[in-house]
Amino acid sequence: MKELKIDIADYFLIFIIIGGFLHFLFPIRQIIFYPLTLIGLFLFFIGWIPNVCIGIYFRKIGTSIPSHKMPKKLITSGYFRFSRNPVYLGIFVSLLGEAIFLGSIVTFIVPVLFFILVSIFNVPFEEKNLEKQFGKKYQDYKKKVRRWI
Repeated sequence: MKELKIDIADYFLIFIIIGGFLHFLFPIRQIIFYPLTLIGLFLFFIGWIPNVCIGIYFRKIGTSIPSHKMPKKLITSGYFRFSRNPVYLGIFVSLLGEAIFLGSIVTFIVPVLFFILVSIFNVPFEEKNLEKQFGKKYQDYKKKVRRWI
């Protein structure tokens, strides 16, 4: 498999922009209205809590966040006790929050598309690298912790 060049932060930025463009260029139908749209703001920010915490922790222990680099350490604690992909899960929650906040039906395509692309391209690539780098230790972790939640 070729080296993956799209980074996590790039995904988030690209998909947030796509969601906004879709909402304003193709406002097909508004399905969520104020004050329920405020739930979207809450989810948007809640989705970023694991990403900020993980980013700080990864810098502290000296391992890489970019998914296109070979991992230096296998992290199985913190958010990684509950999900093998808490960063992608957090981004998904943020994108879902954006869709709810904007409220138009077309914006719900964005989190679904993100989930599909990450599941097809990023996760298998990262899992292959983790297995290559950590072998049985990663395989045991994989048996204990689900991919998403």
